[in-house]
Amino acid sequence: MRVAHALASKQTAEFAKPGKLVEVRFVKGQSLSLTASRLLALMILTAGGDAWRDVPHRMRKADIRRGHKGNERISDMLEELHRTLFAEDDRSWRGRKATRRFSLIQMSKEEAEDEEGGESGWIEWEFTPDARKLIQESETYAVLNRQAVLGFRSSYALKLYEIGALRIHRRQPTWRCDITALRAALGIAPDVYKDFAQLRRKVLQTAKSEIDQLAHFRVEWKETRQGRAVAEVEFRFEAKDAPAQIGTVDELERHSAGRRARREGTVETVRADGELAGEKRKIRLPVAVTPKEAVDRVGSPDVAPSAERASAVSDIVRHAAGRMRSADAERPRVKFASFPSGSLRWSGAEEFLSIGRSHGGGWDVDLIAEAYRGHMGDRLVKLSGVKLQRSWQGFCESYVTRKGRPG
Repeated sequence: MRVAHALASKQTAEFAKPGKLVEVRFVKGQSLSLTASRLLALMILTAGGDAWRDVPHRMRKADIRRGHKGNERISDMLEELHRTLFAEDDRSWRGRKATRRFSLIQMSKEEAEDEEGGESGWIEWEFTPDARKLIQESETYAVLNRQAVLGFRSSYALKLYEIGALRIHRRQPTWRCDITALRAALGIAPDVYKDFAQLRRKVLQTAKSEIDQLAHFRVEWKETRQGRAVAEVEFRFEAKDAPAQIGTVDELERHSAGRRARREGTVETVRADGELAGEKRKIRLPVAVTPKEAVDRVGSPDVAPSAERASAVSDIVRHAAGRMRSADAERPRVKFASFPSGSLRWSGAEEFLSIGRSHGGGWDVDLIAEAYRGHMGDRLVKLSGVKLQRSWQGFCESYVTRKGRPG
């Protein structure tokens, strides 16, 4: 679980979900609701690198709530997690193929509300031995974004997002499955969407539109038919380029109200009355002051300043400038403040070099950086912080997708 520990130490919105927990399938006829799926993701985020240990984990109720004042839904979500069964291929005691069924949560406690109110309440839980074994044995991880997880409105979209996040960094970022496996992975009940045309419209197209808007990658799929029926589906996950990554960060920072309208392009633009009438706002710009004017403002305006006064003012200005330079020198460097103009190896900006090495697929980081500067152009100087980080990481991933890995 070193990946989970590393992401937790960075204190970002990203967290790791073990690959075996992503790939585990639902028992036929069972699935998790969207709210229960979110709660499970938050539990894994909170447990972090200690999720495999046989210890209780704790989380505040306030971290679970999403815009409603009561905690009545938390009990329902915990009970749903307790009764939902998952399945995994295994071997019997005789060495034959078998199916192992298990739940993920073995114990949970929810504090009762008191005079302090629901905001101060906590929940406590323990993962089952089967869940801890899956977590400990996982060699791959899906890096998820907390804001994206909480932003999905379809449980199928959330599950497909996890599957894509697990595969996006592989040499072949694809997932091929038959219809039975697709239903088991996404938790689609056997009595709904029996016709694949309905499943395509209600599940796949809805999931794709949400993932393309909120995730750091896009998803496409190809259908394989046997006769007239769809027999298999192959999903392909492609990392977004830098401008698309910026758009995703912007969307995650915006309120969820109107997200569907923005996704479908039906948002109306509201302008001020002055803009409709063609009026232009007057902006008062700062006026530069010459050294002589600054000196003239010291003392009486009717009397010319003396040489001594001018010298004193000059000394004050030099002293203030020196203090500002000292403060700048002592101030720690802000990460992702701007993209370096030269070699990443000698720029001192280790955060960009680390991302290039981790997500660049073995390509020379300076080669990717030069392509990134050319791709972004003048837009690059306007980026900083999280937007610059996600943009640079997304470009590195898309660079590998386009170029492949160096031979």
